Formats: sequence, structure tokens, C-alpha cells
Amino acid sequence: MSDAALIERIAARGDGVTGDGRHVAGGVPGDRVRDDGIIIPGPNRIEPVCRHFGKCGGCQLQHVAEPALADFVRDRVVGALEGQDVACADVLPALLSPPQSRRRATLTALRTGKQVALGFNAAQSNQIVDMRMCPLLLPELFALIAPIRELLTMIAQQRRPVKVKLQMLDQGVEVILEGVKAEGLDAAMALQDFAGAHALARFAIDQGDGLETLWQPEPPTMRFGDVTVEVPAFAFLQATDTGQAALVDAVTRAIGDAPAVADLFAGVGTFALSVQAGRKVYAAEAARDAVAALTAAANRARALVATEHRDLFRRPLIPAELNRFGAVILDPPRAGAEEQVKQLADSSVPAIAYVSCNPASFARDAKMLVHGGYTLDWIQPVGQFRWSTHVELAARFSK
Repeated sequence: MSDAALIERIAARGDGVTGDGRHVAGGVPGDRVRDDGIIIPGPNRIEPVCRHFGKCGGCQLQHVAEPALADFVRDRVVGALEGQDVACADVLPALLSPPQSRRRATLTALRTGKQVALGFNAAQSNQIVDMRMCPLLLPELFALIAPIRELLTMIAQQRRPVKVKLQMLDQGVEVILEGVKAEGLDAAMALQDFAGAHALARFAIDQGDGLETLWQPEPPTMRFGDVTVEVPAFAFLQATDTGQAALVDAVTRAIGDAPAVADLFAGVGTFALSVQAGRKVYAAEAARDAVAALTAAANRARALVATEHRDLFRRPLIPAELNRFGAVILDPPRAGAEEQVKQLADSSVPAIAYVSCNPASFARDAKMLVHGGYTLDWIQPVGQFRWSTHVELAARFSK
């Protein structure tokens, strides 16, 4: 074994890495790799649970045992902070979402002759892996794959990709098909029959002229805390129930009993509505349909949530505005929130709960906050996208 190098960690894109920096596709910590590239399996390697693994781009790490998978999620966060020379008192063990828990997914379909392929794209490719099983998706979502494939034989155009968006809401599954052509009475009847037969919460299609809602027996909703929101079509929601619960719990701990809180990049209110009981919340969001849904929900519930339609990249809150709050919740897109973080760094807000879906942009922003006088108290890594290299987290900063 002396000529076999030990794989010590998993890199950001899922390759194993040896002590001397050699990247090995499919390598797992504890494996050894010979000079000829042959991998000698170690204790952290398991048999993938899906027959599509290795081809489908939905998962990169099904061959990694649970403890090593949790270590990878945590190590991604630690590595990003080290790259920016940011110290953290406490990086907690990662929380992983279980199998069959993904409640939202965007798939691609392609019709060739009478056959329709439907699934995730192959890794680093536009080729579609035709999904015949999926240990990621909620069973209710996967149950729709075969019926959608059959429906698309009628309304998908030849060799024109169709986007298939699925999301579980309170009333059932929402299905959105983009890039289809539903012409004539037969197609219209087939679409209605499909929605009714599968008791969909909402069914909408886009034939090129914008989204048409074909089926919506009642306004589709999601519940955050004790408030119900009527959500727009394929509104951004956290990918799993357990992931959302982990992030909400971390945010709640981070803001403590602050009587007034700002939720920046608030979306439809995942955090604002989950923490609003007993305090005032200001929620800012740039997406007009999302902030309208949040406003209506807060009004119906008579919650003390003030909303503003505001682009925080172009018009971040300045210190004079921020200093009114006992805590700020920040949940920006993957690129982070550089302009808003610059203003926060100059503020005197006592606590910041930062939720991130990108350890690299988080670490960059964390460096600015620390230079501004904040302490990074703790981080909760979250592996919401199981078996994926996609890592999320929630962190607390204090001043």
C-alpha cells in the first residue's frame, strides 16, 4: 500500500483530494489511490442508492457514507472561512436533509419521435438523464414523473427542451411546464384531465407568451410559523422541510429576543413570518410578486410586519436605517450581499443572522463584517441538497 496515496478530503466540486493535492474523481476520504489511478475503497465509501448515479447531475456524492458527507458540508464552510482569514468560535456539526425530502425541482424534458426523456441534466452536460428512479425527490413529486412524460408526448415540440418545475405546497403539488404547445380541444382537455386526476395544487404552462394558470382550485399556500401565504407560481421556497426548519431555528437563535428585526431579501416571508410573533418585523424584497404575497399574508394575519419593495443591491439600507433594529436577518442570493454588507459593517446592529447558499460569497461578506467590528459567533452548516456539493448555512454575528 506504500505506493497508494490516502484521500483526505472532498473538494468543492466533489473530487477526492490526496495529501499532496492530487484530485481523484470519485474519491472518498479514507480511500487510497494507486499511481495508476485505481481506487482502493476505504471505510467511508458506500454503494450508491440510485441507478442513475454517475450519469445524472442531480447528485455528486451518493458514494459517500453519512458521517463523511456531514464532514464534507462542514468542511466546505470551514475552508471558505480559512480562505478569507476569518475566525469563527464555533462551526457546528452539519445538519443533512434525509432522502426523499426534496420538495422542489426543475427538470428538463426532450421529445424525440414518440419518446420523451425527462429528468435532471447529466453532469456538466445538456444531455437529459431519463429519470426512472430518484431517491432525492419527495415520493409525491416522483409519482408525477411518468404521467408528465406521457402528457408531454402530446404537447412537447420535437427536439425543443421543456422545463418542468415541480413544487410541493400545502394543497398538493404545483406543476409548471415551460416551452410546450397545447393547441386544440384535445390538448386542452388532456391538460384539465391531468390536473384533476393528480389533484394538483396549481397547473400552469408557458407556450412562449408568459405563464397561463390552467388549474388552481383554491389559492395555493405555504405556512410559515402560524401565518399562511398565498404563494406566486414557483415562488422561491427552501428545498426541504427539514432544511427550512434547521435554518429557521438557527435564525431564531441568532436574533434572540430583539423587539424589532429587519429581514432583508425576505422573499415570501420564510423568516419574517416565522419569527414575527411578539415583535415588529420590517421585510424588504426586490421581487414584486413575492413582496405582494408577503404583504397580503401579514395583513390577513394582522402581524406586525412592514414590507417594502426594494432592490437591496441598488439601494441597500444605510446605517441610519439599520440602527433602528435589534437584529437583522440577511438571506441573499448566491452572489451574496456585498453592498448591503458594507452598510451593515458600518452600523451598530447588535446581532446579524446571515443565511447563505454559497460558502464562498458568505466568507467574503463575513470578512467585511469582521473588519467592521463584528464577531462571528457560530455557524450552522446545512446539507439541504443531499448528496450534492451545494452547501448552505446560517450564522450569527454580534457587535
